[in-house]
Amino acid sequence: MSEQSLERSMSPRSGQTISAEKPFSRSFFDKNNAAQRSIYFKVLIGGTFSIIVVIFAIFPIFWGAIWKTPVRNLQGWVVDFDGGLVGQTVVQALTSQQVSQAGKVTWSAVPASQFPSGLGQLGEAVLEERTWVAIAIHAGSTANLQASYENPNVSYDGSSAISVYAAEARNENAFRSLIRPSAQAALDQICAAFAKQAVARLTSSPNLTALLTTSPQTVLTPISYTFHILAPYDIPVASAVTFVGLIYQLILSFFIVMICNSAREASGVNRNLTLRSLIIARYVSTFGAYFFLSLFYALLSLAFQLDFTRKFGHGGFVVFWMLNWAGMLAVGLALESLLTLLTVRFMPFFMIIWIIANVSVCIFPIEVLPIVFRYGYAMPFYNVSHAVRCIVFGTKNTVGLNFGVLIAWTAVSCFTLPLIQWFVRRRDIIAEGKRVPPREAKDVKVEDKADA
Repeated sequence: MSEQSLERSMSPRSGQTISAEKPFSRSFFDKNNAAQRSIYFKVLIGGTFSIIVVIFAIFPIFWGAIWKTPVRNLQGWVVDFDGGLVGQTVVQALTSQQVSQAGKVTWSAVPASQFPSGLGQLGEAVLEERTWVAIAIHAGSTANLQASYENPNVSYDGSSAISVYAAEARNENAFRSLIRPSAQAALDQICAAFAKQAVARLTSSPNLTALLTTSPQTVLTPISYTFHILAPYDIPVASAVTFVGLIYQLILSFFIVMICNSAREASGVNRNLTLRSLIIARYVSTFGAYFFLSLFYALLSLAFQLDFTRKFGHGGFVVFWMLNWAGMLAVGLALESLLTLLTVRFMPFFMIIWIIANVSVCIFPIEVLPIVFRYGYAMPFYNVSHAVRCIVFGTKNTVGLNFGVLIAWTAVSCFTLPLIQWFVRRRDIIAEGKRVPPREAKDVKVEDKADA
């Protein structure tokens, strides 16, 4: 066919015009845009409704963690090393039902015989997380007070009678909003009541005038207390790695997941590689990327002078680095596995669930949350945070257990990723067979069998 005849066959007949619409020429409500407009609204309304479902189905996990906190009281010890009037008064008052219901700590009397080495051993028990807080009535408190009554002592200090031991770095939120206020309120009440009773007994004492002149504090504050913070949360930048930074860590892990997915899509390896080669490529890429990413994440904290030497010396930085690598693998491999099944379209919904489920158990101690939140002991964020507190502040050493939980999460993801990838590959092969002619479909099946 000549060019002229081809042009005639393609040219419009008389009375007809060719519709050659220019791109970017329609308005949103153009009548010719009805199909596209329908798809647009379906996606928009469907997505918005899905987010509303997430708000009411997933967000209550976080709201519930802080709604009526604490649901249960923390456990505290009171130890009487004195054995006299002061010790008996304080122990009886703290363990009474009235004080226990008023505060956020339930006090239990523990015999002093369990601590033969004295206050140091009691403080060690608090650091080892056998209790959240401990109150000790010092040995000889009653005798020292009585001696000051009989012979006014200008240097008498009632705060030497009672000591309170707590590890702030174990959970700074619990210490500041639950432990410290409860202990202070209870002891202030007890000390004030004891002072009133002492004044009533001293009204008939011939030494009252001499006491008020020489040692008025013996009358006004016969007993008081001193707070001993065993593991102070004294590095403000640590909050970047014990709580807020964990969210950033998960986001960084998600970035790696999306970057690896984009690399596979752009290069076409999803279709070109055999199943085995594709799975190995995903493992190597993820493990390698997180290894270097966690190093620079740790170096950032080191640059801001976060001290890693309190528990493990100079090896603390390496432990911190490996902890963050394990943490990224625990949260990131779960995203890597499910991305294949959920696709990029639905991955943000799992991200919200993953973040909220982890964050909700890191704000307050799990012991004061509703029972349903005990799942938190097995969550990556909780274990990373607990291990970081040990490395940075020297709290109880459960780093081995924390690493074990993170490695378990990694192992589960390493097991599920091949299964999901196999399922998706099988589905793609079936779809490919339906698109090509029968002869070519047979060839595709033969080639895939040979690859396997």
